[in-house]
Amino acid sequence: MSAAGHARRMTTNTNILISGASIAGPALAYWLRRHGFTPTVVERAPALRDGGYAVDFRGDVHFTVLRRMGILADVERQRTHMGDMAHVNAAGKKVATIPSGMFSGDLEILRGDLARILYDATKDHTEYLFDDSITAITEDADGVEVTFERAAPRRFDLVVGADGLHSNVRALAFGPDRDFIEDLGLHLAIFTVDNHLGLDHTGMMYGVPGKTVGVYSARNNTEAKALFHFGSPPLTYDRRDVQQQKKILAEAFDGVGWETPRLLAAMGDAPDFYFDSISQVHLDTWSRGRVALLGDAAYSPSPLSGMGTGLAIVGAYVLAGELAAAGGDHRAGFAGYQEAMRDYVAGCQKAGQGVAKWTVPPENRFLAWFINQNYRLLPYIPWKGVFIKSIRKTASAITLKPYDQDLPATRG
Repeated sequence: MSAAGHARRMTTNTNILISGASIAGPALAYWLRRHGFTPTVVERAPALRDGGYAVDFRGDVHFTVLRRMGILADVERQRTHMGDMAHVNAAGKKVATIPSGMFSGDLEILRGDLARILYDATKDHTEYLFDDSITAITEDADGVEVTFERAAPRRFDLVVGADGLHSNVRALAFGPDRDFIEDLGLHLAIFTVDNHLGLDHTGMMYGVPGKTVGVYSARNNTEAKALFHFGSPPLTYDRRDVQQQKKILAEAFDGVGWETPRLLAAMGDAPDFYFDSISQVHLDTWSRGRVALLGDAAYSPSPLSGMGTGLAIVGAYVLAGELAAAGGDHRAGFAGYQEAMRDYVAGCQKAGQGVAKWTVPPENRFLAWFINQNYRLLPYIPWKGVFIKSIRKTASAITLKPYDQDLPATRG
């Protein structure tokens, strides 16, 4: 029987709470609703988060899911059209070029713009609880009792944590971050600034041992994004204390040349400052009882992989589809989700593990020189196209089941 046929005869586990309204959460809500479930999304932020860094899609599988959701045309209209990126020296002179296909994928969009598209596709049929967060999850044989910071306690059949690297649901149901997060030895910060360099669908990057700073244009050159990476052991700080995070960043890049001082001065007015470690998430299982994890909460490949957003979109399609194919049986649905995604996730995470050492020049001066020489030669190396094809192959290394084959057509 098709997934849609199962959805029509489901009598259990139709009421599902999703934590997180960024990418994975609304994508899951979309598919759950189409399969006959009733999703509710809770989000800690008071509204959709605007801005953020650029995210990308690569390969046929990502495009297939976007097309089946009916949002591919919307995503293409909001694409960044980013060109090649320039590596510059302290004087701003270009010394190397990185082809756009290596860092912006086949289709790039700002994270905030993608979140808005997903929200618009789900808001009419999904309840959203903004400015709230789950405080406790208590499971029994028939469902899950959930308490919130603001809303009254409610009962759901299932709970899905789609709430990012530092997942609240994962902490409540599985354990603390330290048990599952693997630090890759880097931290990153990104925020919106004026496009004072007049960049035209391009960007510039400057590196010194252990640090890289860059800026690239966004939203048709009307603004720009400042991007910082630096090598560091795990740091202890309050993740809700933005001023503390800005101080850490300023101290890390003190004395770094090029446009760094001007970009750091601009972060005081930035409306969307983001700071975190470059990390992966590894769990033996993505479900426990009536609670499951999705996207970065379950298997973050790190922002450097270029795979995180695609994994979230594909994972949402698979999780909803497996639950529908199981007629709402969460044990069978969660097991099917793990089986279908396991090898795909492993491949995407492996792709992200080797990127960190190329992101910032190492402290070892010889290795730094070697990496810089590779950047300079990159446009002339025949195998750069093979590298891009390899990334695309990894992003497409899953066979999608036709969970949606009997569902009503979408808007294209």
